[in-house]
Amino acid sequence: MTSVPFPGRSLKPGTATKPRRRARRFNGPLIIGLTLFGLLILAAVFAPLITSADPVAQNLPQSLLPPGSPGHLLGTDRFGRDVLARLLYGARIDLRVGVLAVVSPLIIGTILGLISGWFGGWFDTVLMRIVDMVVAFPFFVLVIGLVFALGPGTGSIYVAITMVGWVAYARIVRGEVLIAKNQEYALAARASGLPTWRILLRHLLPNVVLQAVVFSMSDIVLTILAIVTLGYLGLGVPPPTPDWGSMIQEGQQFMLTQWYLAALPGFAVVITGLALALIADGLVERMNRR
Repeated sequence: MTSVPFPGRSLKPGTATKPRRRARRFNGPLIIGLTLFGLLILAAVFAPLITSADPVAQNLPQSLLPPGSPGHLLGTDRFGRDVLARLLYGARIDLRVGVLAVVSPLIIGTILGLISGWFGGWFDTVLMRIVDMVVAFPFFVLVIGLVFALGPGTGSIYVAITMVGWVAYARIVRGEVLIAKNQEYALAARASGLPTWRILLRHLLPNVVLQAVVFSMSDIVLTILAIVTLGYLGLGVPPPTPDWGSMIQEGQQFMLTQWYLAALPGFAVVITGLALALIADGLVERMNRR
């Protein structure tokens, strides 16, 4: 029996569902987050093209100029340094350290979690006890204490965040491996006689690492907040190198008169955190669709 199409519907199969499929594929949070974060990176990379001012050059006669002053779009600080230049060049430091400081914990935690979840035994027991001890202390307290012991500077920040941050990735990957190693594809790989390293790298890792990557987006936000906090406490990037945390610390004493000195770097931190949070939400949405 020949079916009669409903009035108003196209005779071509599948054409009516194309707009719906395209709408489902549109990932708003991911696109907006990537756009915001891309603009921040572009502003930091092309800072010399956006402003010609030297971020560390002092000009005391032009100190505390308001935004919109000739030659100083966002005004100057108490030393006469251009605020816009310090914001852009400070983004270079904070974004670079914030992103690179997450790479080492991600790699180390993924490797340890992969081995711990697959083999188990005494290695898994020892690793989880170490993870429990590190997690028992607040992240910021450990990072600040380690940087204080190692001394201020970007090198100390990298070491401190790596020593503390790997535990979260190890727990995430270990939990994913405990589930994935009992799946049919993992059991089939073991039954086929493949070497362990090949099963871990070619079969398990691609299926468990995405959760860690999604978490890294939020971890970058936490790392940038740690960098800003260290700069605020004087334990971050040594002056006069611009840093959002040190800019907030220097501007807080002028909150009643030149509030923008502390508000602008704080707003930059908020925008960065919002962009990375949207990227993480978009990745989660993409994972759920798949």
